[in-house]
Amino acid sequence: MLVIFIWPTVAEFFNWGSVSMTSKLQWRAAQHPSLGESLHWRQVETTSDLELHTQLKELIPEKHGRLNKLKSKHGKVELGNITVEMVVGGMSGLTGLLCETSLIDPEEGILFRGLSISECQKLLPAAKPDGEPLPEGLLWLLLTEKVPSNEQVDSLSKELRRRATIPDHVYQTINALPVNAHPMTQFATGVMALQVQSEFQKVYEKGIHKSKYWEHTYEDSLNLIAQIPVVAAYIYRRIYKNGHVIPMDDSLDYAGNFAHMLGFDNPEMLEFMRLYVTIHSDHEGGNVSAHTGHIVASALSDPYLSFAAALNGLAGPLHGMVNQEVLVWIKSVVDECGEDVSKENLEDFVWKTLNGGKIVPGFGHEVLRKTDPRYTCLREFALKHLPDDPLFKLVSDLYEVVPPILLELGKIKNPWPDIDAHSGVLLNHYGLTEAQYYPVIFGVSRAIGICSQIVWDRALGLPLERPRSVTIEWLENYCKKPAQD
Repeated sequence: MLVIFIWPTVAEFFNWGSVSMTSKLQWRAAQHPSLGESLHWRQVETTSDLELHTQLKELIPEKHGRLNKLKSKHGKVELGNITVEMVVGGMSGLTGLLCETSLIDPEEGILFRGLSISECQKLLPAAKPDGEPLPEGLLWLLLTEKVPSNEQVDSLSKELRRRATIPDHVYQTINALPVNAHPMTQFATGVMALQVQSEFQKVYEKGIHKSKYWEHTYEDSLNLIAQIPVVAAYIYRRIYKNGHVIPMDDSLDYAGNFAHMLGFDNPEMLEFMRLYVTIHSDHEGGNVSAHTGHIVASALSDPYLSFAAALNGLAGPLHGMVNQEVLVWIKSVVDECGEDVSKENLEDFVWKTLNGGKIVPGFGHEVLRKTDPRYTCLREFALKHLPDDPLFKLVSDLYEVVPPILLELGKIKNPWPDIDAHSGVLLNHYGLTEAQYYPVIFGVSRAIGICSQIVWDRALGLPLERPRSVTIEWLENYCKKPAQD
């Protein structure tokens, strides 16, 4: 077993030659004395075991013990004050969920099991040297806290392909819908049709000890993750390509196969799809789709039911549909101003949008207080592969134009672009121009994170989620109390 301690950046440690890992950590601590006891020791292991299930089975008891100790010893520790603004503002800023797979740092962005996107790009196995990370590697990381080897990722890829068989009734159910039904409607319907094969539902009806819930949830989750690219590709070909279906290629990885089944075999597109699925896969537990999946699963609904509910949240214009909205808005800029629009005319168009009571889609984030690192990641990919694309140039200009305008308005905490401001332009560049389908691609990606979260919800025995709600009158009366003045 090789054990590597990482905190907080991998690149620094690997560039220090023969200096011991302990010395490197001590040096980092000395450079940041204010961090004190907050120094985070993170263990990333590589083992020869190719079985993902086996590694989970070993990890869960240890994690369960830590959670029980935390509850018994520190259960009454207060995490902050709940304000009226939080209650009436959609619980924004309220710390109230446990999510093991990822965390959003306001300054650093998304951390997958403590690793940043750039660290994941360096550490996770890729399909080719210096290529983009494979989503299978991130799935392994989210479930086990360990960076997998190339052999482990290859083994997981093969397992997912083996699990990807779709029953005929699923296609029949989708075909019962009008072909012009929204792609997300067809996608959620397909997932619900898959639900009849739920292993968790079958064993629960027969009776099973709650300590075994996670194992059957795991089986459902891997089956679901394996099957949804096939279902999603079928829907794309049904709507946009006259129903001509492309079968899976057993030589390709998870994301590469998804692009292939959609009808795109450009090596750059396959690389982009690997990157897209990886960085869209998880985004902690508070976003609409992840939270929906968690709350439905907390009722012991199986992963199919939970993920179908999550997809319905993802379909909303304020969540997974934003990348569609962004591309439509950018094309409206081109239609009115042309591809070579000046920054002055671009500013006028942005003000026109805002003064019309609309938002500029793709800018601002509820948690982040800087440019979304996922946006930066996609920008770097575009600079490498499509620097002269007209819409990419427009996106670059918007990055300079929009934030100062939003800051001038003074109504937004974070004026910087998020991932949705960029992803649609890249999909469009490689020929996937049907913006209405973009939320489905997002949904395929998000299955990895949501299912990983649900497996750990069951493994840790998290309870039914049941927060309390109050009325406006209750809040008014509470705020009138002398102690609140």
